[in-house]
Amino acid sequence: MPDYRAPLKDMQFVLHDFLSISDQDIPGYSDLDRDFTAGVLEAAGRLASDVLAPLNAVGDTQGCRIENGVVRTPDGFKEAFDRIRDDGWTAIDCAEEWGGQGLPYIMHTAANEPMVSANMALNMYQGLTHGAYSALAIHGTDAQKALYLPKLASCEWTGTMNLTEPHCGTDLGLMRTKAEPQGDGSYAITGQKIFISSGDHDMADNIVHLVLAKIPGGPEGTKGISLFVVPKILPTEDGGLGDRNPLSCGKLEEKMGIHGNATCVMNFDGAKGWLVGEEHKGMRAMFTMMNEARLGVGMQGWATAEAAYQAALAYAQDRLQGRDVTGAKAPESPADPIIVHPDIRRALMDQKSFLEGARALTYWGAMLLDRGHRKGDAEAEALVSLLIPVIKGFLTDKGFEGAVQAQQVYGGHGYIEEHGMSQFARDARIAMIYEGANGIQALDLVGRKLALHGGKPLMGLMERIKAVATAPEEDEAFRKTILDPLKSASKDLQSAAMLFMQQGMKTPNVALAGSYDFMHLMGHVLLGYSWAQMAHAARRALAEGRDVTFHETKLATARYYMARQLPATKMHLTRIESGAEPVMALEAANF
Repeated sequence: MPDYRAPLKDMQFVLHDFLSISDQDIPGYSDLDRDFTAGVLEAAGRLASDVLAPLNAVGDTQGCRIENGVVRTPDGFKEAFDRIRDDGWTAIDCAEEWGGQGLPYIMHTAANEPMVSANMALNMYQGLTHGAYSALAIHGTDAQKALYLPKLASCEWTGTMNLTEPHCGTDLGLMRTKAEPQGDGSYAITGQKIFISSGDHDMADNIVHLVLAKIPGGPEGTKGISLFVVPKILPTEDGGLGDRNPLSCGKLEEKMGIHGNATCVMNFDGAKGWLVGEEHKGMRAMFTMMNEARLGVGMQGWATAEAAYQAALAYAQDRLQGRDVTGAKAPESPADPIIVHPDIRRALMDQKSFLEGARALTYWGAMLLDRGHRKGDAEAEALVSLLIPVIKGFLTDKGFEGAVQAQQVYGGHGYIEEHGMSQFARDARIAMIYEGANGIQALDLVGRKLALHGGKPLMGLMERIKAVATAPEEDEAFRKTILDPLKSASKDLQSAAMLFMQQGMKTPNVALAGSYDFMHLMGHVLLGYSWAQMAHAARRALAEGRDVTFHETKLATARYYMARQLPATKMHLTRIESGAEPVMALEAANF
């Protein structure tokens, strides 16, 4: 089965050479020097390689099952989850007052990367819990925080988010789950939720469900939705475990991938729950955790592709097939390794240049979240809100594409289950769907985020990109291969944005028909922007004589992205400029 090793050198490069985290004025960042982050990431990498990765195929082949009403996880999952919990990984950025380590969110993001790559399905159990912790930390009462946060931080109890129902996914206003006031401060929750990741399992003492429901008599649509905390087992006054709440997993979904995660149909039969935040303000409570959740899903898309890339690279270096057209590279062998062939190189370079750019963009997004939360920087909050649909949508689209490319490197062996490549593609596929399908991300970007705060975040981003692309540069080759392509691509982004601003109000279908292409256009520009800065950082490291091979490789990869990937912006702009007519030309009956 594929072997995985955390790309520690590149993770450190992004944190310290690209983002210069220990030099930032964000509270807590001055402690994040190279030695400290190296220790954290090396430990996370060992756990991922030694404990989690060996269980990835086990989870895929065994899946979860219901035995006598109890959801059982695959062999080894509980012991591995205990290790994650006991080593403190679940609480790395949780507040110290609730038993966490209080580190910045960027360290949570970086430490989770290898765990996602090694075993996405298993890591989801703590990921959903982190989301529940964040929602209660912001919107819970003091009593709710005291009861739930320490146990969620440690994953002694795990958490979920229950939104989707059989008849409504994106359109939550159609929700039917109801919450009847009981007169004692509690509510009786009745309804059915579907697609609930980590909805039930045998790895924690209790499961804390955050459930969206409607209180009878409230406003129609999404304005009438409230958020409730509904534990599987009712806590006692001293925080222990009492009676079983009337809720259950009615069914485990049969899925394309992430088989090791229990995706449940959850039935609430008058289950006791308590309001979180204000009545009819459940959507507001949900959205406070959405930026972090969608950034995490964006990372799932490319971190799974990272594991697939590592496997494909190892296979390409080992598999003998054909001869290099320019002359044998392994004359002592009956054939050359397939990595000598240009098309295999193209596939690997596509993956490598995307993955390293995606890591940089995601870590930058995590740093912006820290800047907003820890420093109260409203500009950073607005900028990351603009970036999140791209991080989630573009990176998961391209991550799945990368996983398929990695599978293709194996040829026929990639289609055979024993080699493990299909699992990467199947697991990565869900990241394009949940936490808001990618078409919704594109609509959110164009319909809401571009006009956010009068368009200031977009204009601010364009100024950042312009400053990098047009900075004085004495090295003509660097300017032509790195900066000029970014300048050209940024003009494509500006043209598309201007088209939407000019026509969006008059003919909204123009913007809506072009939204998916705009998300990808912006994604390429953001990766180009990241690569330009990483190229500068690599040049500085070379001038200092640091790790010549690594940093020359980084520059070559930057040039590849600019030459072979970034020109896609022109294709996306052409599609956007074609307007809505080609998209809307057919009557519904004529499809």
